[in-house]
Amino acid sequence: MIKAILLFLCSGFILQAQSYAPAAEQPGSTAIPANSPDFVAWANGIILQRGLIDISNPLTEHEGSNYASYGLSVEALGEASNNAVSLGDAGQAILTFETPIADGDGFDFAVFENGFSDTFLELAFVEVSSDGVNYFRFPSHSETQTDTQVGGFDTIDPTYINNLAGKYRALFGTPFDLADLEDDALLDKNNITHVKIIDVVGSIDPAYATYDSFGNAINDPFTTPFYSSGFDLDGVGVINQQVLGIEDDHIETISIYPNPASNQLYFKTVESVNVSVYNMLGKLVLSETVNANNAIKIESLKSGIYLVQIESNGKVSQHRLIKK
Repeated sequence: MIKAILLFLCSGFILQAQSYAPAAEQPGSTAIPANSPDFVAWANGIILQRGLIDISNPLTEHEGSNYASYGLSVEALGEASNNAVSLGDAGQAILTFETPIADGDGFDFAVFENGFSDTFLELAFVEVSSDGVNYFRFPSHSETQTDTQVGGFDTIDPTYINNLAGKYRALFGTPFDLADLEDDALLDKNNITHVKIIDVVGSIDPAYATYDSFGNAINDPFTTPFYSSGFDLDGVGVINQQVLGIEDDHIETISIYPNPASNQLYFKTVESVNVSVYNMLGKLVLSETVNANNAIKIESLKSGIYLVQIESNGKVSQHRLIKK
């Protein structure tokens, strides 16, 4: 798709804009619901830097503050729940994870906003880092017209938006695929430790505008001079995690079964191992030491997806468990 658009931009011809995936729950949509079993973990740490409620008029106040103030930073941690923290104009949040995100098959993680409809969309850039220092931005595209400013309560068409967080309404995540990023010596796509969300200032005024990867000003609701100004971050869900493998000569000696499991989970291993079971929010729910070819009881766990971490002699392996 990106290559096709580049050809269009370079051709000199004026063609009808190419559209992207439609709104959540419509045929062809890439939106992922918050309760999808695809998510194996959620962000568990955040550094928040709020932006102004109106970058075009820094003196504007709402409820005694010039800066966005809606929500607490912890609202962005754990599973998306339609409780969010507002970033304000050009504000940003850096999310961290217990286990790094990895470049697997298909989408690798998704970002949630709390938009109340399919067309009232507040957008954000997404960047990732494998060292917390060097960040790399996903290539983004906005086909929304730039002749007329989208007002604070106006709407935009999600089929004109690609690789910008906030494309989908509340409780539906906008997914991102690490394969979309160009290879770089400073980025390890299988060890993503930080995800940065940066509010798009939706103004088409060059003094304040922010631009997509093709140099287009991104037109989204502006101004929104309220305490809930800017992108409202609800959560970042992980689909593909880094697997910290045991050394090659041991990797096949440890496995879990059955999977899915109901009452007991068995471990095929030649030695005693430490087992930790985490829920989708990253909370430790079970911890035991298991002898060779022994089992742990899991009947008390609720049905759902869990991460089983097995540690032995300083090496760690991780397994996805479905509890029936």
